[in-house]
Amino acid sequence: MTTNIDTFNPNFFVSKHNHYMRQALHLAEQAAEEDEVPVGAVIVYEDRIIGRGYNQVERLKDPTAHAEILAISAACQTLNSKFLEGCTLYVTLEPCPMCSGALVLSRLERIIFGATDPKMGACGSIYNISQDPRLNHRIEIIQGIMEFDAEFLLKQYFERKRR
Repeated sequence: MTTNIDTFNPNFFVSKHNHYMRQALHLAEQAAEEDEVPVGAVIVYEDRIIGRGYNQVERLKDPTAHAEILAISAACQTLNSKFLEGCTLYVTLEPCPMCSGALVLSRLERIIFGATDPKMGACGSIYNISQDPRLNHRIEIIQGIMEFDAEFLLKQYFERKRR
């Protein structure tokens, strides 16, 4: 079967993004069950998940144990490379400055995130480290994929913490 470029279907990409974001949301739910801030991340290469992570800051007593950092480590190990060229990160919350810097250093191709982070976001909300022209690598950003689901998890978690 031949695919005709004239029959391009943008819904294919939306459904693909939703599929991988659902995987990240499942990881975020796991984080919440462990009383961690509910953030989950998956890294995809050639339509295959090669790295997963969810926040484990409290469990590991490590301020760098963010979902993105753990997913980067797993993906690099899978590829046996320090670079993630051609890879896409799906993460439920906009990456912070630390994670955005690590993603630039890993030469990731694309970041797709759900909820924006008005307090620590470094992919456009407060900073835009991932697209800073002064750095040697820039990352494509797509935001708002399953945003309401990601926001709901975060709101639910913080409401429970405040009680």
